[in-house]
Amino acid sequence: MAHPDGVDRIIDQWRTERSDLVDTTAMAIFGRTHRLSRLAGDTTERIYAEFGIGRPEFDVLATLRRSGEPFELSPGALAASMMLSTGGTTARLDRLEKAGLADRFPSPTDRRGVLVRLTPKGREVVDAALGAGLAEQQRLLAHLSPAKQRQLADLLREALAAD
Repeated sequence: MAHPDGVDRIIDQWRTERSDLVDTTAMAIFGRTHRLSRLAGDTTERIYAEFGIGRPEFDVLATLRRSGEPFELSPGALAASMMLSTGGTTARLDRLEKAGLADRFPSPTDRRGVLVRLTPKGREVVDAALGAGLAEQQRLLAHLSPAKQRQLADLLREALAAD
């Protein structure tokens, strides 16, 4: 083992206490992915805060941004895309509208409907936050070669395919 880490120490402790646990590979994988996810999440949350938003607001802005011109969706489509309740989406939209990052307006095709649109300021904020967040994620993986990063991405995709 080249560089033992905290997960290795936990597994060694379990091997001592529970010698019947023969294969702890799954524990090692999920322990490390959880730690990496938490590290990346905490780091990107700090980056997004520099732009006056948190992860929940970023998710809404990013969903609108990647929807393409005119960067608008119904609240229901937003909620579905983010796997949120409409109530959770409404609270986020209230904060974004107050900050001038998104607008709600009546749907031109459905008298009862509403659409949410990214404002120019919202587009500026999400583009800057996305770039800064991605740069930080790349920094966290910089010690891995590009080939190893692609291999890791492929293995994680494969692992998630069973879900």
